Amino acid sequence: MKKRVTLTFPRRTVHMPVTYRLAKDFNVAANIIRAQVAPNQVGKLIVELLGDIDEIDASIDWMRSHDITVSVTSREIVIDETICVDCGLCTGVCPTEALSLHPQTFQLQFTRSRCVLCEQCIPTCPVIAISTTF
Repeated sequence: MKKRVTLTFPRRTVHMPVTYRLAKDFNVAANIIRAQVAPNQVGKLIVELLGDIDEIDASIDWMRSHDITVSVTSREIVIDETICVDCGLCTGVCPTEALSLHPQTFQLQFTRSRCVLCEQCIPTCPVIAISTTF
């Protein structure tokens, strides 16, 4: 089972080795998609949790017991293919190369698993074909 969540750490828990504890105590793999963490500041992680659903739920309960806010991320980048003109401008700002042009057809390709929801592509699209869903 996979579950993408956003973790918000209060200042006092930023130092905790959360991903280590998830793996060691709950047998849950944590793939960090996006991170904004600094000492003595509120931290934010977007993490994809992978493991048994009961273990994932137990790990979420554990994080919440340590005052880490956990919210299930259902936001995704959406491309309206009826509007997209395959200009490729979005590919130039995509830091993970989730957006690319097919080398032979020059049609836009979106690899969702590489997307880190940075949303840099949204304002770049001249025809407003890229948006997010909740």
